[in-house]
Amino acid sequence: MQFVADFHIHSKYSRATSKEMNLEQLDKWAKLKGIKVLSCGDFTHPEWFKELKEKLEEQEPGLYKLKNSASGTRFILTTEISCIYSKKNKVRKIHILIFAPSLESAEKINANLSWIGNLKADGRPILGIDAKELAKIVLNVSEECLVVPAHAWTPWFSIFGSKSGFDSIEECFEEYSKYIYAIETGLSSSPGMNWRLSTLDKITLISNSDSHSARKIGREANVFDTELSFAAIAEAIKNKNPQKLLYTVEFFPEEGKYHWDGHRLCQVSLAPEESKKSQNICPKCGKNLTIGVLNRIEELADRPDGSKPPQAIPFKSLIPLEEIIADALGVLPGAKQVESEYKTLTEKFGSEFEVLLNVSRQDLEKASSSKIAEGVERVREGKVQISPGYDGVYGKIKIFSEGKPAPSSQKSLF
Repeated sequence: MQFVADFHIHSKYSRATSKEMNLEQLDKWAKLKGIKVLSCGDFTHPEWFKELKEKLEEQEPGLYKLKNSASGTRFILTTEISCIYSKKNKVRKIHILIFAPSLESAEKINANLSWIGNLKADGRPILGIDAKELAKIVLNVSEECLVVPAHAWTPWFSIFGSKSGFDSIEECFEEYSKYIYAIETGLSSSPGMNWRLSTLDKITLISNSDSHSARKIGREANVFDTELSFAAIAEAIKNKNPQKLLYTVEFFPEEGKYHWDGHRLCQVSLAPEESKKSQNICPKCGKNLTIGVLNRIEELADRPDGSKPPQAIPFKSLIPLEEIIADALGVLPGAKQVESEYKTLTEKFGSEFEVLLNVSRQDLEKASSSKIAEGVERVREGKVQISPGYDGVYGKIKIFSEGKPAPSSQKSLF
């Protein structure tokens, strides 16, 4: 069975998260987006976990549905942990995504972690624990669990981050490295960028939305062709099987908010080669630049740009449908015209992913307008213009502009 999965979101109990991030809204939006398997998010939070136990029922092994819902959405149990600790005379801030195969396993993980920190404080709890020790605790509960470094290249909170990370998986997890089968690439990097590191050849690259609002679920995702169960999904990830994990859906990485180097307060944005010329110092104020994902990858890469290792899982870079419609109409994404066109297209063709990935230009023109259809086609071909994001500022992306748009650095994937 072919389906779309998004393994990383946050609930209403996480900071800076929409109050609409409840199971009912997630169930509704997953169907609109075309997501079959969606993270429940934040299972470590006591109040949220109570809701999960009350409102969900197991449908397939390790996958759950909302009681009395006919949407077809399946929830998978995942949560994100923020590990802040000192190792080798440096403060480390690593975010880790945990997959649990059952509510019973999740409850045992919660019981163990509650002795280390306050799980009630936030949906994504901050624990003063080594990432290796977290892996040990989780895998001692169940060997079926998955431990995945989240948004692996983000400067401040990731395994390879320029501010507080490591140079390798082995340096971070030591003897538990053999149990790290995957990393999450994050919005500011693409699989193609990660392919430049031979040390990641055996690691499965997954992509998730890390969404804080229901409308943004699926902005990055994974497309599988397996049976519907936790074990089948985990097996496809562990074995890096391109027949079962078909491809990932990505942001254009330039749109991510840490792609280039920069200094937000001075509105300074620099490509890695420009940062090196300034010795990583802001040319306006003289303070240190925040070193972005592209620079960090170039620092650790042992292959040239454009390299592709064997058994690489393909990827497709897309832009959310509402943003395409808004650009085509020359309005903001929240405008009523956008909502109307979005509803028309998703109702006619079944889901947002169906529109973005599969519907022909001719059929899109018949259902909406030639400009919206052209916008979808341009995105599929990578013909977009992007001002790269930096130091917490999202990149600005345009599909339509005066004259012919210049293509991004992403190649056409269709």
